[in-house]
Amino acid sequence: MTRFIGRLAMAAAVAGGVACAAGPAAATNGSFAHGYGTSAKAMAGAGVTMGDGPIASAQNPAIGHKVGNVAGLCLTLFMPYREVEFSDNGMMSPLPVGTVESRRNLFPILCGGANVAVDEDTTLGVAVFGNGGMNTDYGTNLYNAFGQGMIAATAPTGVDMAQAFVAFNVAHRLNDRFTVGVAPTFAVQRFKAYGLEPFTALSLSPGDVTDNGYSWSYGGGFKLGALWDPADWLTVGLSYQSRMWMTTFDGYRGLFAEGGDFDIPAWFSAGVAVRPVPELAVLLEWKRIFYGSVKSIANSGAPPFGPLGASDGAGFGWDDMDVFMVGLQWRAGDDLVLRAGASRSTVFAAGDQVLLNVLAPATVRTHLSAGFGYRLTPHWTVSGSYTYALPEERSGTTPGLMMGQSATLRMEQHELVLGLSYHW
Repeated sequence: MTRFIGRLAMAAAVAGGVACAAGPAAATNGSFAHGYGTSAKAMAGAGVTMGDGPIASAQNPAIGHKVGNVAGLCLTLFMPYREVEFSDNGMMSPLPVGTVESRRNLFPILCGGANVAVDEDTTLGVAVFGNGGMNTDYGTNLYNAFGQGMIAATAPTGVDMAQAFVAFNVAHRLNDRFTVGVAPTFAVQRFKAYGLEPFTALSLSPGDVTDNGYSWSYGGGFKLGALWDPADWLTVGLSYQSRMWMTTFDGYRGLFAEGGDFDIPAWFSAGVAVRPVPELAVLLEWKRIFYGSVKSIANSGAPPFGPLGASDGAGFGWDDMDVFMVGLQWRAGDDLVLRAGASRSTVFAAGDQVLLNVLAPATVRTHLSAGFGYRLTPHWTVSGSYTYALPEERSGTTPGLMMGQSATLRMEQHELVLGLSYHW
């Protein structure tokens, strides 16, 4: 027991360090990472029914029992490419005509955790992971003309949002066929915006809209999960992450709805893993992300809307998102596992929402992934994955604000992940 407590305490300390290093995280479905851990990322986010490594429980807390005693770290290199093209309306355009690219396209991110067996039926663990994608840095001021020369606007224009989570996981096997899990989850997020001076005239709190450096928000929620093995060749998985109730961004209470509120939406996932032969698993999964429940994300960015910072103030106009995933895992040998996957999400923002979505052009909908796991020794395993989020664009105009000018948002993403874990 003393050894177990020591290992878990060490894992918690490592997790805290990783949380401090977490940044804008990973190939995205909206603002959520497309998966957590190298095994799920290699299968385009599929992982509610099975997984490997120290943070597989982030997909489903019940998986903790199946991964056993393991600890490890992973490094993600996230490379999003974002641009916006503004049309020429033949008159005084409120947005700069032509194409503007967002700068800074490489983000290194750490993740990790540990999982320890208490007895043959129960495991405890800690996992650190992140969300992101809401990061832009345009070298010019995109909104300068909105001030009509009366409000000086600085360059560059952009936002920086990062979210990190620490989940303390408990998984318990009720019988040979059924396992449940729960994970109290703590979250921290930081945000800054710059170059948004023209919007201060639309705010309840003009001094809390832009250029206030980083503002921090803290809170948490919980995860629930279940695994059912009705047959040796079939596994059914369910997982739910609650809404993360967060403190407000005080430095941007004049920008986000409800006085700077930016809770992290809930999500629910379900899937099956079918094993036609013992060496091959086929995963079919669905996930729903409830963006529409958080006003600062879901409120329309097209008039009419209330003052910025108000309950009905402008947001990004995001709807709930559905993500459909298929994954393959093939045990190619005693020491080698190969994985691949694809996912597709629904459209979650209409064309009339483009004005504010210039700041967070999360247009990608299709992810293609591949990866591996290789056991170096009886204790050490190295794993990796590559994900390509196919280029996607969204075009439109925001009536009442863009004077007939249209905008086309474009994004594509690349992601490399390398993980190292220790099993005992």
